[in-house]
Amino acid sequence: MREVVEIRPPADIAAALGLADGDTAVVRRRVVLLDEQPVELADSYYPAFIARGTRLSEPRKVPGGAVTLLANLGYQPVHVEEDVTARPASVEEQRLLQLPNDDWVLVLTRRSRAEDGTPIEVIQMTMVAHGRHLRYTLTL
Repeated sequence: MREVVEIRPPADIAAALGLADGDTAVVRRRVVLLDEQPVELADSYYPAFIARGTRLSEPRKVPGGAVTLLANLGYQPVHVEEDVTARPASVEEQRLLQLPNDDWVLVLTRRSRAEDGTPIEVIQMTMVAHGRHLRYTLTL
């Protein structure tokens, strides 16, 4: 866990969460390790009106995970959209992921919404591109 803080999120995240100007979100920033090596930066954003005062706003693990906590709060995620892009890693990403200067990352952005369409979570996962394989199975 790198950080848990309430912030005004970047414009693209605020839009994905359906936040009005000035609204805040709780972000949980993590570094994901594989065999002791950093492979992913995972930033999970939640509208502050949902996360404030819950374990989502605390810098520790959430028993059962965020999805379980959201469901217990009455925000069962049922709609998920994902967007994947590739780009050169930023200087900060190079540092945190221990990448060479010219390396690229995959960025997967996932937006989850409740049954009524309320956006409840946006996760931005910045991954080491080398060795990644993404597979999707959809039920329609």
